[in-house]
Amino acid sequence: MTRDEGPRARAARTLLRSTGALSTEATARMDAEFPWFRQLSAEERSWVAMIVQAGVRGFVEWYADDAPVPELGASPLAASVFGVAPRALAGAITLQQTVALVKASIEVVESNVDALLDAEAADDVRGAVARYAREVAFATAEVYARAAEVRGAWDARLEALVVDGVLRGEADEAVLGRASALGWTAQEEVLAVIGAIPRTRPEAEVFDDVHRVARLARADVLCAAQGERLVVLLGGAPDPERAVQAVEPLFGPGPVVVGPTAAGLAAAHLSARDALAGLRAAPGWPEAPRPVHADDLLPERVLAGDDAARRHLVEQVHLPLLRSRGVLADTLAAWFAAGASVERTGRALFVHANTVRYRLRQIADLTGLDPADPRESLTLRIALAVGRQAGPVADDAPPPADDAADRL
Repeated sequence: MTRDEGPRARAARTLLRSTGALSTEATARMDAEFPWFRQLSAEERSWVAMIVQAGVRGFVEWYADDAPVPELGASPLAASVFGVAPRALAGAITLQQTVALVKASIEVVESNVDALLDAEAADDVRGAVARYAREVAFATAEVYARAAEVRGAWDARLEALVVDGVLRGEADEAVLGRASALGWTAQEEVLAVIGAIPRTRPEAEVFDDVHRVARLARADVLCAAQGERLVVLLGGAPDPERAVQAVEPLFGPGPVVVGPTAAGLAAAHLSARDALAGLRAAPGWPEAPRPVHADDLLPERVLAGDDAARRHLVEQVHLPLLRSRGVLADTLAAWFAAGASVERTGRALFVHANTVRYRLRQIADLTGLDPADPRESLTLRIALAVGRQAGPVADDAPPPADDAADRL
């Protein structure tokens, strides 16, 4: 008796003749058992039917050849079963749903074995189906893993393009549309966090961790590598400081600088600009906390030639001192000249020490900077200097108020 006349070959021929009926029954069972299957489009359902038929035919051919069990997760098996359907199917149904389809198909084959074959052949086929089903499960996982890898690589490239467009101030409708495709929904309160990218870990792993911790902080996030820097954009977080603290440990060694809050992704380049300027100037303040806000690095940024920092100090510190109360700038200058002594400042200005204290409190309330704090006094001192360098301002400051404290 030749091999073609053996019981395995006869059983295989019987199964091969029944492939169409088995596939039809499997598809009908899926339609009856899985509500999500009925919601698929006609095209997607036809893809599933092709996979089921290819899987049954592949099993029969493997069984007829008496071949060894396919290699675990073997690519040829994945190609033979799933190659008949486009890769887009991986985006239409989930891995869990695909496993459910495979399981249903196997159960249909097993339930029909007794009716198609004799007892001895049926037992042999059931054992073979179990082995083959295991390999199809691994092949299924392989298909989805590769689809996820391709999708992840594409998303990473798209994300890098979006971040690059934002940093260059070119967040037009196209860039905003790409960000939306990546899951960005925040419409306001966006800030940039910039530091060194860790070189001891793969970039993809770092990006995955940034996305994971940002999601835990309920923040939208975009991140990319820009040379040696890691740029993270955070938006829509209910607690932005918590979101920043969550991503900070994922940066490499050195300072991590947080830009000011911007009004939406289209304006996020302003936050990134200040954060980058702060990162360049941060070596001037080795004791700076990590993370540190770009506005806390204004003195170092001015010394590094940052025009934006210079304008900020003129507009937000020096001019308010001149315009809110004419004597405040003079009092601050006298305070620095007197070595931060209240009494000597009072004598220099011919006012009571309590008047000096009152004015210093006004300065702190107006600028948010305490002249008695060593770090904040440095910012105030530089603000006075750059304000004087900016030249005369419009003579629209109100005259000094006749405050009772000035007569003490």
